[in-house]
Amino acid sequence: MKQAGIKQKGEAKTARIPIRIIPVDTPLAKPAWIRVKAGNSGSAFGEMKRLLREQALHTVCEEAACPNAGECFGRGTASFMILGDLCTRRCPFCDVGHGTPLPPDPDEPARLAEAVARLALRYVVITSVDRDDLRDGGAAHFAAVVHAIQAQSANTRVEILTPDFRGRESLALAALGASLPNVFNHNLETVPRLYRAARPGADYLGSLQLLAAFKARYPDILTKSGLMVGLGENDDEILAVMRDLRAHGVDLLTIGQYLAPSRHHLPVTRYVLPETFAQFEAAARNMGFSGAACAPLVRSSYWADKLAE
Repeated sequence: MKQAGIKQKGEAKTARIPIRIIPVDTPLAKPAWIRVKAGNSGSAFGEMKRLLREQALHTVCEEAACPNAGECFGRGTASFMILGDLCTRRCPFCDVGHGTPLPPDPDEPARLAEAVARLALRYVVITSVDRDDLRDGGAAHFAAVVHAIQAQSANTRVEILTPDFRGRESLALAALGASLPNVFNHNLETVPRLYRAARPGADYLGSLQLLAAFKARYPDILTKSGLMVGLGENDDEILAVMRDLRAHGVDLLTIGQYLAPSRHHLPVTRYVLPETFAQFEAAARNMGFSGAACAPLVRSSYWADKLAE
């Protein structure tokens, strides 16, 4: 039996996925447009880091090695990761650690709400690791966090970026209704052909159905999803997924470039040109998405406030 709280990362995390990762000897060179400046200076960045440590909070910005963490922290925004920092799955594109999670912390909603209030954030994204060990996949904890934030910061808009709740969808959707967010986000991540390699334990149609079911149950709430490119897909497959998302009522879309966290993660198969991202964004508008952000360094929560507006 695994010991709770022990984190596996890198090779230890990806060694047991269905399709073995073979490290490449010479990774693709990053093009000039993919390089990120470390925007980690200034008092806002320091205050955010200090408060996160003080309140024992996690951000996906740090845990998933997001390339925009410096910029977002520097302007006083962040995507908070609830339910711990140990994921029950081993997705080989992601740098969040795998392991047996600890029980949910009942004090986390209050601590997170206090941090949001102290930082005077007007828009926050709440995401989590996969919690396949919980009966509702962690949905009730999401609702508790949303409720706590709304109680302390009435003018703060809240977006939740949830797991797929596979096998627990009905229970999870009912639990989320206790305190509804402004935006419901669930990422498809990649094209269906690559799911077994990139999202072991997930199901493409199941994720689409989750998005559609949320919209059907809560039609006034914006729905959102995100994709990565550079995992082995082609442009036509991305466009097909975009059409699937619109067919399932999704309002908002993000597409960004995949960057491998280490040589033990899935390798980058291509760097997509900025003009191709612009074509994806134009196609999204033509398909009827209410908003779309498509660019090399876009991530699901990057400029989420502007996209929702």
